[in-house]
Amino acid sequence: MLMKKVLCFGSFDVLHPGHIYYLREAKKLGDYLVVVVARDQTIREVKGKLPKYDESQRLQQVSAVPFVDKAVLGYDGDKYKIVEETDPEVICLGYDQKSFTYNLEEQLRQRGLHPHIYRMKPYKEDTYKSSKLK
Repeated sequence: MLMKKVLCFGSFDVLHPGHIYYLREAKKLGDYLVVVVARDQTIREVKGKLPKYDESQRLQQVSAVPFVDKAVLGYDGDKYKIVEETDPEVICLGYDQKSFTYNLEEQLRQRGLHPHIYRMKPYKEDTYKSSKLK
């Protein structure tokens, strides 16, 4: 039986119900959920500051989510290398995820990858948003 792999990305700093909703909904789109946790340096580059929890703590928290089949750290350099390695059928993006998503389909097509890309719906975004919970 062929398993349908789903790939999600995020910082997951202060893991909250919005993240759990995002991951649960992503898992519904396939059989095997791989979650890429952003490196500390990547978060610094994107958000201008380090996360509250370091990458190993965030990786551990995401790994403990029961329906996450595999959690890995992203790469500092080539942000799309992890997508090549995982070769997912589906990529799920958070409703407010902007980093590395511009022209994503074209970036992946140039690497011979053709996953379905879904933009997930928010879950109580006025309540559960990392920037509001820190």
